[in-house]
Amino acid sequence: MINFGKILLLLCIFLLGHADVQGKATGCAGGTASITYKPKFSTAGFFKLPDSGREVFSMNPAWRFHKGNAAEAETVNFDDSGWTVVSLPNGIEYLPTEASGCVNYQGEVWYRKHFTPADTLRGKKLFLHFEAIMGKSRIFVNGQLMTEHFGGYLPVVVDMTDALKWGEDNVIAVWADNSNDPAYPPGKAQEVLDFTYFGGIYRDCWLIAHNPVFITDPNFEDEVAGGGLFVAYDKVSETSAEVLLKVHVRNDSRKDFTGMVEYELLQPDGRQAASMTNKIRVRAGKATASHDKILITDPALWSPENPVLYHLNIRISDRKGNVVDGYCRRIGIRSVEFKGKEGFWLNGKPYEAPLIGANRHQDFAVVGNAVPNSIHWRDAKKLRDTGMKVIRNAHCPQDPAFMDACDELGLFVIVNTPGWQFWNDAPEFAQRVYSDIRNLVRRDRNHACVWLWEPVLNETWYPEDFAKKAADIVTQEYPYPYCYSGCDRGARGHEHFPVLFTHPSFDGKVWHVEDAAPGIAYFTREWGDNVDDWGSHNSPSRVARNWGEQPMLVQARHYANPRYAYTSYDALYRTPRQHVGGCLWHSFDHQRGYHPDPFYGGLMDVFRQPKYAYYMFKAQRSPKKQNRLFETGPMVYIAHEMTPFSGKDVTVYSNCEKVRLTFLKNGKSFTYTQPTAVQGMPSPIITFHDIYDFMEDKALARKQRQSEVLLRAEGLIDGKVVATHERFPARRPEKLLLWVDNENVDLKADGSDFVTVVAAVADRNGTIKRLNNYYVKFHVEGEGRILGDVSVLANPAPIKWGTAPVLIQSTLKPGKIKVSASVLFAGSQMPVSAVLELESVAAEHPSVYSEKEAALIPASFTTGLGEGIAKSDAELKQEQLQKELNVRRLKEVEKQQEDFGEKK
Repeated sequence: MINFGKILLLLCIFLLGHADVQGKATGCAGGTASITYKPKFSTAGFFKLPDSGREVFSMNPAWRFHKGNAAEAETVNFDDSGWTVVSLPNGIEYLPTEASGCVNYQGEVWYRKHFTPADTLRGKKLFLHFEAIMGKSRIFVNGQLMTEHFGGYLPVVVDMTDALKWGEDNVIAVWADNSNDPAYPPGKAQEVLDFTYFGGIYRDCWLIAHNPVFITDPNFEDEVAGGGLFVAYDKVSETSAEVLLKVHVRNDSRKDFTGMVEYELLQPDGRQAASMTNKIRVRAGKATASHDKILITDPALWSPENPVLYHLNIRISDRKGNVVDGYCRRIGIRSVEFKGKEGFWLNGKPYEAPLIGANRHQDFAVVGNAVPNSIHWRDAKKLRDTGMKVIRNAHCPQDPAFMDACDELGLFVIVNTPGWQFWNDAPEFAQRVYSDIRNLVRRDRNHACVWLWEPVLNETWYPEDFAKKAADIVTQEYPYPYCYSGCDRGARGHEHFPVLFTHPSFDGKVWHVEDAAPGIAYFTREWGDNVDDWGSHNSPSRVARNWGEQPMLVQARHYANPRYAYTSYDALYRTPRQHVGGCLWHSFDHQRGYHPDPFYGGLMDVFRQPKYAYYMFKAQRSPKKQNRLFETGPMVYIAHEMTPFSGKDVTVYSNCEKVRLTFLKNGKSFTYTQPTAVQGMPSPIITFHDIYDFMEDKALARKQRQSEVLLRAEGLIDGKVVATHERFPARRPEKLLLWVDNENVDLKADGSDFVTVVAAVADRNGTIKRLNNYYVKFHVEGEGRILGDVSVLANPAPIKWGTAPVLIQSTLKPGKIKVSASVLFAGSQMPVSAVLELESVAAEHPSVYSEKEAALIPASFTTGLGEGIAKSDAELKQEQLQKELNVRRLKEVEKQQEDFGEKK
């Protein structure tokens, strides 16, 4: 029975949708998604190397979960049979897309995992590596407390070798609490915080197995500038570079160890670039470090434009030549230097232009922070497609997968310590901040993408001695060249930092820094937001995508070059070299704590569906075409929907030398030429005035010449058309479309990975009907499930700006997934349903879990409203036949309306 109370609830909520590049969907009913690229992600800071004696297992599947307190839940014999079974990453709950204002759960949670360790692991060292657990947490193995951790953004690592039992069920229990707590950073209560904590074990969990002689984990060892593998660089140029190597090896056996450390550096094409070996001796029960250096001639240097990654294979061999441990690390050889008035230098040369990028929070629609690695890669890919070259991790260390993606895609990263507008004078708080700084450097120090460390607390009036201590800790943890830290210019202790955050003025000088020291470089850590006051938060930058054309045009103009004085893309391009760029606030819409509204200032919404500003940013990238993982080359985009309410002026974004715009098939063309040798943003917004007229559309439509109504934009370089974009007015809604937004990345059958599938309402030709108020119900068959249900307005989902996204998660078994979409209320004249098939592939790493527990993971979520049973092929065919019959009948209706109605 339909619950009309829930329907009314649905009708009160406005969700966000999707904007496609071509004005039409790139997928269609009955289509099959294409999958072409397989990004690699590190595990506990490394990539597995075959035949190294080191194994990696995913611990993500099948955890028992309980929300709330549970006395003695850490004990082995605790009865958890009534708990839900979930897989990691897990964010406690699913949430609506409008999930700000502290609607998320805060409090205690428990996780319990049952498993029987394989006999092949006997005699191995076994480390449990949680990439992050939100809040404060305690880890138990078979009832034994292994560790207690404070903070939700850095690894929690335990050695559980001696706690396991062989040949029987073992239990890992995790208690976590994301409640407000001023004792550790961020510290500030969520109801006065401008982002959302969310909760749970929201990142991956790995089991790392290796021999008793092994390369250590830097976050476990707690050794200054040590632990694990440390790769740094010196004397980097196009002709040569020194690769500095330090590896920390522990011997947990009962005998002294004598052997070799072997390094093998491979070029991207697999050819060996260099190798070296060095003797190592480690006494029983002790650890030691080996310091080495490799000189590379004619190195392929890493840069945003050409993010070349070498593979560094490291092996530890005994005196007989047997490999006892080892792994691979991807590295990018580069130098970064901030030279004050001379600006930013990369690889020994002045960088060509301001570095423009954006801030990024880590949350996603429905799941909060609990996103799989593939989503982090897709986020980085979407941002790099715009030509962005730097991301600020706001305001915390983000998922290792995101750092891996930035290495691969050429995005510099400002790495932040957790914190926002809060300081606690209690000594334990400062000590925990210092611990966070050390551990974020230890975790991320080998990434090519690290551009700048931001070890201070964001927008915080901390003591002056804290700032100096924070800067000193970074230097202690990274005692090599090309390491820089940044701080707000207005913060106490800023004099201890070589890079200061501030805004540019609009006369070409640095704002409030007329007396700038020659050795200081400046950068704008957040730009673009423009609120009326900090309680109301109304701003021309904050635009929900479903608000439509005019608001999105205003947002894009505000970010590009507003008619009032404000930090913008254009302003950042007018600064001297001493001001090296800026990061937009913010890349994606995201949830907040103290404000009831989400932050709507993103270039994309919470599902990563683009707004007009996204294409304005794309127009600022170079028109040069290159063979890269990210988009390059010329582009043109018409920011106009051709509705009866669209304006006469037509806005176009393009990086081409000239743009030719044509209205109507054989209509008049208008040409715009980009200015040359002018300061400011590379590609100003193009406005063609007084072009579109709905009455001309109507006149042609009445003559059955609808196909002649279009807007065509052509981008020209050297007189040749190199990019084209066409728009058509949407006619009668006749069908649903479905496509998968996966950036051509595989869906992994690991029980946790998911993709966004987008449904759109379209006319007969596939043009999306932006102005539409339907609801879409989704159904999945095969090896997939829908995340969320009617309780969080995920399924059925309202159409907003023509589309409705849904999240499809894999199971633990590779296979086909069939997604169908229909309008919520069926009727013979309603749009035809759509079907999309995709396929998941086997996970890269084996998983450890109980088959019995995994069988209890819900195969689907009961919506209670409208999902029902998927339509059969016969029913879908009947829908199409009915639609064709309706078209013929409607011709008669239209003829009679024409005969009796207004003909002009």
